[in-house]
Amino acid sequence: MKTLAYTRGAQLPELLGQRILILDGAMGTMIQRYKLGEADYRGERFKHHPKDLKGNNELLQFTRPDVITEIHEGYLEAGADLIETNTFGATSIAQEDYALAAVAREMNVAAARLARAACDKFSTADKPRFVVGALGPTPRTASISPDVNDPAVRNTSFDALRAAYYEQAEGLLEGGADILLVETIFDTLNAKAAIFAIDELFEASGERLPVIISGTVTDASGRILSGQTVSAFWHSVRHARPIAVGLNCALGAALMRPYIEELAKAAPDTFISCYPNAGLPNPMSETGFDETPDITGGLIEGFAQAGFLNIAGGCCGTTPEHIAEIAKRVSAYRPRARNERWLSGLPA
Repeated sequence: MKTLAYTRGAQLPELLGQRILILDGAMGTMIQRYKLGEADYRGERFKHHPKDLKGNNELLQFTRPDVITEIHEGYLEAGADLIETNTFGATSIAQEDYALAAVAREMNVAAARLARAACDKFSTADKPRFVVGALGPTPRTASISPDVNDPAVRNTSFDALRAAYYEQAEGLLEGGADILLVETIFDTLNAKAAIFAIDELFEASGERLPVIISGTVTDASGRILSGQTVSAFWHSVRHARPIAVGLNCALGAALMRPYIEELAKAAPDTFISCYPNAGLPNPMSETGFDETPDITGGLIEGFAQAGFLNIAGGCCGTTPEHIAEIAKRVSAYRPRARNERWLSGLPA
């Protein structure tokens, strides 16, 4: 097996071996600061749409691209190397809730172009910036029943998920993404559909981008919602040969530590990413979460000091202030080393 050759993001493996790279923080948290109304989401294009659209953040790349660009640039100014596209819910399956499945692909193209322009504006020879095409979970799951009275029932299928993820990934590729990120995974079968779709796209397009896979541990059991430990989760997706695997969302950094440590031990052959929430939800705080930037930064510094990390950032409740603090705290530490034999196809 030959070493993976990337048509975009080719610098990434070398950079991940040199220093801990910084991922941006929450998009939704920052959008909330703008206090946007229904009219902001509708714009002129969707002015007469029959459903309420407030909260469909992926529409903002059409109707308020200035907001999305400003958020991207805020994270870049804070020191982020990797900027996620505003596409967490930009699959046709997720957009069915708003009767907007038909514009899902266009959403991804537009979002990637906004992130691309921001990254190009801030990139320098010694600090390149990368567009991370985000593929989030859908509101439907392939392995979990939506009906507690009928465990066998399903509200989607593997093929439906595969088609939706293919369309999304294709749009992100067209818009200029350097990396694809399958994130906030709580159902491994959904993730497998995304991985399958991405592989199909790479074969069809002749392009190959680095892929990051990030699961989410939902409670103190240390398992993702579909029942796997983080080690089992890694072995379920290892065949995709992601450039990095990690955890995000759900738990704050304090509660996530034992699980990111477990993953770092279970996956010696790939880089490790971690972008937790800013602690637990707290409606009395400005961001809706417990942790201030110095708390989150200090906790993630502990991960770096322990040698767990290659990519660090933030999820729900984190802001450019959190990302700036994380960047400052982890800069003193070497990134986690990985087993290079895996990349050349030799036994790890």
